[in-house]
Amino acid sequence: MIELHTWNTPNGRKISVALEEMGLPYSVRTVNIGKNEQFQPDFLKISPNNRIPAIIDPEGPDGQPISIFESGAILLYLGEKTGRFLPRDLRARVPVYEWLMWQMGGFGPMPGQVHHFLQVESPEDRRYGLERYSKETRRLYGVLDRRLEGRDFVATAGEPSVADFAILGWAWRHERHQVDLAEFPNVRRWYQALMARPATQRGFEVALS
Repeated sequence: MIELHTWNTPNGRKISVALEEMGLPYSVRTVNIGKNEQFQPDFLKISPNNRIPAIIDPEGPDGQPISIFESGAILLYLGEKTGRFLPRDLRARVPVYEWLMWQMGGFGPMPGQVHHFLQVESPEDRRYGLERYSKETRRLYGVLDRRLEGRDFVATAGEPSVADFAILGWAWRHERHQVDLAEFPNVRRWYQALMARPATQRGFEVALS
């Protein structure tokens, strides 16, 4: 059984959704980032950058245990392990890599900054940060909306990929981003379709805190 070390955040939800969709048995080990548990020595052994999530798979390559940190790396590993939601063909796989990196590099860090500046007490500091990062977050929603025009999923046809799960983890917090999905109809259609999947629902319902 895979150990998922995490907390109730967008990056944590990426992995719980993927594990449910892939049908992999797992247990949750909560890492309370509000209490700085991510700096505990035992957690740093598996996540040296003190960030959640991380996993330990007791049945890794060659049947030996393996630990993995960084949500994108975890998703790729799980896709390789199960042969699901990650195409075997290299040409078909490239868009999954592209959109997973798009999420990791932008559609996560930018709305994450919106989360931060919403809590800044200084009106002047808050105003500048929100203007800067809200604008970029909305631009990224626009990029995603254009990508999803005429497409059911971000990177593949027929079923979602690990890139969809990664992006969904952050789109889940669209209200906190102060983004109305009605303004991005293709994103809204995609979001509602994924959130209607029973396994995805279980991935969002499992207690991570």
